[in-house]
Amino acid sequence: MASEQSGSAPATGDGNRWLTAVASLMVGAAFFALWFWLLPKWLGFSVEMSGAARGRWLAAIPSVLGFSVALRCVWDFAWTGHGSPAPFAPPQRLVIVGFYRHVRNPMYVGFAAGWIGLWVVLGHANPVAIAALAAVALGVHLFVVFYEEPTLRKKFGADYG
Repeated sequence: MASEQSGSAPATGDGNRWLTAVASLMVGAAFFALWFWLLPKWLGFSVEMSGAARGRWLAAIPSVLGFSVALRCVWDFAWTGHGSPAPFAPPQRLVIVGFYRHVRNPMYVGFAAGWIGLWVVLGHANPVAIAALAAVALGVHLFVVFYEEPTLRKKFGADYG
């Protein structure tokens, strides 16, 4: 089974793999569009560039790195797992390449780093937005613990561990 999950393309079915990868990247792009263009305005972010606020742009570095990790995970889901991050089209194979070799949920870690960096770059949101984001983070954690992990254990067995 390890050879199936190595990330190398099989001799047949490359066209299908590319179609899955492109579809997954489109879902990922739509998700990134939501995060970058819609949510900052809804959460009350504003850009301030005077005085000490100019140093905020340094937070763009971990933000870009975090979102790059998440984008790589989208690719790994498509190419290696033959699926997408969307629950209606999940990976058909267990993904244990790339960042998944080191962290169980690198996509979540990448998004968290990206959002924390973006939060610093764009400024402070209001307390209601902070509470809403904390509630969403708790919801994601509960989803992972009570749905995602048991589902993956059931689907992939001991390989998921």
